Amino acid sequence: MKKDIYTLGIESSCDETSVSVVKNGREVLSNIIDTQIPIHEKYGGVVPEIASRNHIEAISRVTKKALEEAKITLNEIDAVTPTYGPGLVGALLVGLSYAKALSFAINKPLVGVNHIEGHIAANYITYKELEPPFICVMMSGGNTQIIYVKDYTKFEVLRKNKR
Repeated sequence: MKKDIYTLGIESSCDETSVSVVKNGREVLSNIIDTQIPIHEKYGGVVPEIASRNHIEAISRVTKKALEEAKITLNEIDAVTPTYGPGLVGALLVGLSYAKALSFAINKPLVGVNHIEGHIAANYITYKELEPPFICVMMSGGNTQIIYVKDYTKFEVLRKNKR
C-alpha cells in the first residue's frame, strides 16, 4: 500500500500569510490565511516593510492552526514547501527563513515553490482529473501570462503582459 505524502505549504509573497497542509498533492486538508488588507488600506496599497513585519507576527500562529485543522503533527509532514518568488523580497524572506528553520528542525526536505507555478498547480486541486498537457491563463498581481503546461514541471510561456 502506497504511503500518503503530506506537504506543508507556506505562502508569504505579498500581504497574506498562508499555510496549508496538502495530502498527495491534490487534497487540501487545511488552508489558513492571515490577511493584512485592513492594515494596508489606510496607505492605499501594500507597504512592503509593514507586510514583512506582519508575516513575522503571524507565521507561527498560522502554521500551528493549519496543522491543527488538518489533524496532523509536524512529525507527519513529509516536505516543507515555501514560496521562493516572485514577490516582495522581505515578505518572501520571512516565509522562506521560517520554512528553512522548520525543515531543519523536523529533518524533512525543503522544496521551494515558484509563486507563478503554484498558481498553475492549484488547478490540480480544483480539477483532480487534470493532467498535462494543457493551456493555462495565469493572472497574479502584475503578472498575466498564457502558458503551455507541457508536463507537471515543464512550462512554455506563450504570451506575457508587457509593461
